[in-house]
Amino acid sequence: MTTPASEQSPFRIGIDLGGTKTEALLLAPDGAVLLRERRATPLDRGYHAVLAAVAAAVREAMAQVPAGARCAVGIGIPGSSDEHTGLVRNANSTCLIGRPLKSDLERELGRAVALCNDADCFTLAECHSGAGRGYGLVFGVIMGTGCGGGICIDGVVRQGPHRIAGEWGHLSVDPAGAACYCGNRGCVETKISGSGVEAAFARQYGEALAMERIAAGTREGEPRCCAAFDRFLDDFGRCLGGLISILDPDAVVLGGGLSNIPELYTAGVERVRRHAFHDDLRTPILKNHLGDSAGVFGAAWIGSE
Repeated sequence: MTTPASEQSPFRIGIDLGGTKTEALLLAPDGAVLLRERRATPLDRGYHAVLAAVAAAVREAMAQVPAGARCAVGIGIPGSSDEHTGLVRNANSTCLIGRPLKSDLERELGRAVALCNDADCFTLAECHSGAGRGYGLVFGVIMGTGCGGGICIDGVVRQGPHRIAGEWGHLSVDPAGAACYCGNRGCVETKISGSGVEAAFARQYGEALAMERIAAGTREGEPRCCAAFDRFLDDFGRCLGGLISILDPDAVVLGGGLSNIPELYTAGVERVRRHAFHDDLRTPILKNHLGDSAGVFGAAWIGSE
């Protein structure tokens, strides 16, 4: 994918720091993709390991930038950086919470970087050059390890004064539901993220099963998988239907690993129609055009030099 750029535009490095994988992207000044690669995110080894992995990904991309050329670096994170303290907050990768990730990275790299919420990066990318292009108000959804959202209005991402606009993942929809790391119970994230569905399956059946396997088992007719997957679709419909009733967006774009589940665009859409406050719901619910990690493009575009 390319994006228009002038001869004076910098090279752009984007990093999408996810709960499972970290993706790096290098764009030429004309928008051409020069590098795009993924690696596992070392969350199990803690904050300093994640910091080192992100810094290494930036350095590897920078090594392909010609000497003396301008270069911008942007990083999408599963949370946000508090503008007053500089500390990460609201991150489902909890080892980041309370850490000065931006300043630590700038010290490691010896240069400026920009940090932005990963769902905002995803929504920006899809509205700029993907499935959300041409729509006025777009709600972008990330359904992966966690569950996040972003709002883009006429091509501009709305962050809000607390930088939490679109964070539907922490709307509590079931006060009696599972505990969420944010301190509430029954958040959207506990219902329709990959980790949430897997945790619910393990609690009910005493067996650890990956979301991919639950979906595959449903297609094979395995009863436990069918029950868990049906609950997932109903939760998806209830959560997104309620969100549409509040925002009434021109389009919804799904991203993250779970956006590759084809049933979301058939049975899932029917559940959304069932729960939205309209008897003829016409809101298009679209699969991303830029891939399940499109946010890495948004991260590159918001980068600092």
